[in-house]
Amino acid sequence: MPPRPSGRAADALRPVSIETGFARHAEGSALIRMGGTEVLCAASVEPRVPPFLRGQGNGWVTAEYGMLPRATHSRGPREAAKGRQSGRTQEIQRLIGRSLRAVTDLGALGEISITVDCDVLNADGGTRCASITGAWVALRLALEKLARNRVLSRVPLTAQVAAVSCGLTAAGPVLDLDYDEDSAAAADANFVLTETGGIVEIQGTAEHSPFSQAQFETMLRLAQAGTAHLFAAQRAAVDAALAARSDAS
Repeated sequence: MPPRPSGRAADALRPVSIETGFARHAEGSALIRMGGTEVLCAASVEPRVPPFLRGQGNGWVTAEYGMLPRATHSRGPREAAKGRQSGRTQEIQRLIGRSLRAVTDLGALGEISITVDCDVLNADGGTRCASITGAWVALRLALEKLARNRVLSRVPLTAQVAAVSCGLTAAGPVLDLDYDEDSAAAADANFVLTETGGIVEIQGTAEHSPFSQAQFETMLRLAQAGTAHLFAAQRAAVDAALAARSDAS
């Protein structure tokens, strides 16, 4: 089989870094870099919930997603200028919100809403996966701040959640597709997983012909190994941010 365009091994992630505190005014923020993809995730806290939740004692976690005009190879128009979001944008932000709610105890949050804005600064494949992974860090830090200020008695998270893409390419099954691989893959899938082994969501698409169960299971194993590294990066980012807060106080 030919090598991957990047020269990476089949089971290798792109270089990953998570920088916290990038959005200074947000209750929690993280700038995640996965290769050439960079996403700024900022969590904002509001002391109210949407109308359909009022009076129930439950909180709400949601997300919004957007891409800067020159995040891609050619300029894309701002969706605000068009007066509506694309179907792709709506689908991605709903996915991010579902992924975060899956690991949040909304009852313990009380009538508080947290919105995580995920803005793609540079896109080179896997923007939704990077958004989910970075959004969890931003959410965790916002919840830590609420607990530190005694608004909450504890951090109401039940698990970590991260996401990564896999695909079937000329190089075989591979982990963490960049744009060149994604655009030419015979199949690609996004895996949203928890560090406890749970599956939050899987989005898989065959571009030309159906893929087999064996191929799917290979991609799942790659995703499990890849997210293990992402969970470690999340923990390291959170630990560093909390240590910096302690030193500053």
